[in-house]
Amino acid sequence: MATKDFTTTLLVDNTPLEAFNAITNVRGWWSEDVEGNTNKLNEAFNYQYEDIHRCQIKVVELVPEKKVGWLVKNNFFKFTKDSSEWTGTTITFEISQKENKTQIVFTHIGLVPEYECYDVCRDGWTQYIQKSLKALITTGKGLPNGKSKPPRTKHEEKFLTRS
Repeated sequence: MATKDFTTTLLVDNTPLEAFNAITNVRGWWSEDVEGNTNKLNEAFNYQYEDIHRCQIKVVELVPEKKVGWLVKNNFFKFTKDSSEWTGTTITFEISQKENKTQIVFTHIGLVPEYECYDVCRDGWTQYIQKSLKALITTGKGLPNGKSKPPRTKHEEKFLTRS
């Protein structure tokens, strides 16, 4: 049975190590507004896009040249009825060699068509992986969101720092 989790695959001429290093450089391809360590096992980082999306992600797997795994600990969407849709989902980047190229299989496990955010998230991830991450790997310069977040309220700080 085919999985319904969102997945997209990227092929590049660069090495698996270059791909791994780019993936863990989250500020270089996803958002400059990421706070925290994105390349250390068991560390957490916070992502924010304006007042629309915030999440806290824990790095749960780091195998150089092979795999990166994240667990979404907390999530907030301003545009969905269930603002926490991503909470508890996992995100993986599997890196392998395929026909003299490096293949990256990105999967957001738990991001399924039944989610209200699915279409928006699918389009967003496709943009970030197929364009921004690819550009970072192949040219050294990705297309991340810039710094544009509004100040956080005390409630938002509490949300992002709870365990």
